[in-house]
Amino acid sequence: MVLFLLRPTCRQRKGRESPGPCRIEGRRRGILENEPRSMEAEVMKALIVSTNSPEETLVLGRMLARWLEPGDTINLVGDLGAGKTVLVKGIASGLGIDPAQVTSPTFALIHEYTGDVPLFHFDAYRLKQPEEWENLGYEEYLRGNGISVVEWGDLVEPYLPSEYLQVKIEREAAQGDGRTIELRPIGRRFHQAIQELGKELQHADLGYRYCDNHR
Repeated sequence: MVLFLLRPTCRQRKGRESPGPCRIEGRRRGILENEPRSMEAEVMKALIVSTNSPEETLVLGRMLARWLEPGDTINLVGDLGAGKTVLVKGIASGLGIDPAQVTSPTFALIHEYTGDVPLFHFDAYRLKQPEEWENLGYEEYLRGNGISVVEWGDLVEPYLPSEYLQVKIEREAAQGDGRTIELRPIGRRFHQAIQELGKELQHADLGYRYCDNHR
């Protein structure tokens, strides 16, 4: 059983409960520098998904991939072991990439995969200085012809484009493999994409349940 909730949310940043990766502070350069971030882009409806297994999380990623376009960026956040890479495997599968090839780029910082659309898989967890991110040539990836997924993207948020999809994965305390996944559009681009994904989930013949919740 997978529960889907669509509800309006405001961007809120919670403090980290324990010491972890460092947030990179730095100015945004090149074509991404000084892009406007309007208040309208800050408040959007979020699609809330509960999955019961890694397999369901992978299926969600595969379905999400169908609504992504070249040049899109996903900011993927969640604790270690939450299932971020599993979701990326699903996105890769939806792009025609063998999910078995997908591994976390924690030490390499970026993995590139060739499919129907290129997939650029970043991991900002171990970055300590802005120069490390800038030296990746991130601008060319984010403005390129592929899909960019940035694990721990909240740590390099000043460098992200003004419009992106934020995906937050959290463990469900009552279920060992259960995950709550929030897909929140930042900017107009992903608002329609999330609505269409919600419709697809609502009508999918996969035992899913969908609810439009405006709490």
